[in-house]
Amino acid sequence: MAMLHTVNKSPFERGALRSCLRLAADGSTVLLLEDAVVAALDGTECAPAVRDAGRRLALRVLGPDLAARGLAAARVLDGVEVIDYPEFVELAATHDSIQSWL
Repeated sequence: MAMLHTVNKSPFERGALRSCLRLAADGSTVLLLEDAVVAALDGTECAPAVRDAGRRLALRVLGPDLAARGLAAARVLDGVEVIDYPEFVELAATHDSIQSWL
């Protein structure tokens, strides 16, 4: 199975998301959590890159982290699935490896 990539830093502060989207192999899953959840929102500077990456990667965002930052799941880009903690655990358990982007 493909790799699970986790990104937790804001794309407006670090280049981790940009690197992840560029280097992740087709079919991999990218999970945005903590401050990286802002990258899942429509209308942001990074939205076009995230939308484009969704053609070859499975994109997920952690819903509780959106809520903790006062961000509505309704603002999430089409093609990015909002998941909860049990689904996060399932992703970690069903992927062969996890790459954390710092």
